[in-house]
Amino acid sequence: MKQTLLQSWQDSNWPTIKSSKPLETGDGVIDQRTFNTIEVDQLFEAVNYASTMVGQAVLFRSLTQPLDTLDPIKAKQQAVEELRNNPALKEQLERIVQHAIPDEKNFYLLLFGEFLGTFGTAREEHEIEGYGYLQYKRGIRFMLELVDQIQAAEAPQSDYLKGIFEQIKAFSESRPYSLMEGPVYIVENNLQCKEQRKASFSPTIIFKPRLFKPLLITLFFGAIWALAHFFPTDMFKVSVEAIPTATIFLVPLLLVYFPIVGGFDRDSCIIPLRNEFKKSPAVADTLDALGKLDELLSFIKFSEAFGGSHVLPELIDATHHRINLVDAMNPVLGKQNPDYVGNDFVLDDDKLVLVTGPNSGGKTAFCKTVTQIQLLAQIGCYVPAKSAILTVADRIFYQAPEISHLDDGEGRFGTELKRTKDIFLAATPKSLVILDELSEGTTFEEKMESSSNVLNGFYRKGNSTILITHNHQLVDHFVAQGTGLPRQVEFANDAPTYKLVTGISRVSHADRVAKKIGFSKEDIDNYLADSQ
Repeated sequence: MKQTLLQSWQDSNWPTIKSSKPLETGDGVIDQRTFNTIEVDQLFEAVNYASTMVGQAVLFRSLTQPLDTLDPIKAKQQAVEELRNNPALKEQLERIVQHAIPDEKNFYLLLFGEFLGTFGTAREEHEIEGYGYLQYKRGIRFMLELVDQIQAAEAPQSDYLKGIFEQIKAFSESRPYSLMEGPVYIVENNLQCKEQRKASFSPTIIFKPRLFKPLLITLFFGAIWALAHFFPTDMFKVSVEAIPTATIFLVPLLLVYFPIVGGFDRDSCIIPLRNEFKKSPAVADTLDALGKLDELLSFIKFSEAFGGSHVLPELIDATHHRINLVDAMNPVLGKQNPDYVGNDFVLDDDKLVLVTGPNSGGKTAFCKTVTQIQLLAQIGCYVPAKSAILTVADRIFYQAPEISHLDDGEGRFGTELKRTKDIFLAATPKSLVILDELSEGTTFEEKMESSSNVLNGFYRKGNSTILITHNHQLVDHFVAQGTGLPRQVEFANDAPTYKLVTGISRVSHADRVAKKIGFSKEDIDNYLADSQ
């Protein structure tokens, strides 16, 4: 079960949007290496239209730990469709989310803020001036008004939205809600809500979140009057003429009153209350529910802002991974880019696709498109394509050379092979595996043998495998076996068209790239001539 966001923030000084992390290799849909390689951070920035901090954090968590079963994803899709087809409900939820924004940070300040003391001045967003009365009132208002608005909202029809509504409404039955609603009773160093108080008859103090307490002040001056009335002495004989003089004692009394009363409320009420709220599963679930509403609205806003074809993918059940995309575009690079070239891609009963082509022809961009679309599909989001039919991948792996991850004593070949082994052991027939070159750092003959062994192993496992390679001899081998589909990125007039077409590329256009960056044979000759 996923951690709630409030749980993930417990050890932080302040809540952060990107607090969620991918699980270890084989434990989640994606691992950290895949997360980095397919640029999930950039994907998040492209999709993120959430208005609240908790909404953004829920969206980021979805991308780092996507769903791996069919029914929950379909439930989210149905919720998105309901909002798209019911503008009144969508506008209502947008108002609820927008209404939550002003006091959201005040709630986090209440839970995580640092008290500065009586005369401290807040200079940072996490600092609290005075005794915390203002932050307490604004913070609990955020939660109470959220519940009120959901209770008054139109009831949704989709199960996912119903579940979110019920999750927020259930908060009204919790002890933290009752404490927020008040009154709060202080009984023998313990805090009680009104329901608990009904069964108790012990002496109590009622907490009011304000410094000036009329009853307390009245009792104070009443005590002075009683002393003067029942124990008349020269000490309590104050003439009318002496009253203006007596008022000079008011300031010292206030200097004593403020720290005693304010400090008591802060230490005995506000801090214990915030500690209870901070650790409350009911509070955590309610926050997450608000974030889930905002996430759904973000999906719709992303689809409207993308500027190209978009669709909620059709999710199917199958014994092994399948994918069928029409005019698929990269969610990051294709956004607001009318010149971006979309591609069709089908991997159905076949299990192995081998992609060849010259450098800078779009092989890597295409493979990242496939993985990013698969990831968006598994969080219930729209994907940039004219149509998309997918199975749910239990694992998405993307292996690319990472020199910074070289293991001591293993070299590039050994380091890469370790990563490939981890992926192979974790993959199942329902997995999607992208491999960017194989068996680098060894001889051509050993590269052919090792790559063939690895690809045969994945093929026998039954998962979908896409290999990016310049090794056309390797592609020839698998095409001859009838176990691999050859695809290449198209070039026309010595320039990439960024279309994926059938075939095998047998050239790398290395000289074209060298000329583009100014390091061809002619450039080298010129540099040497200029230096002499």
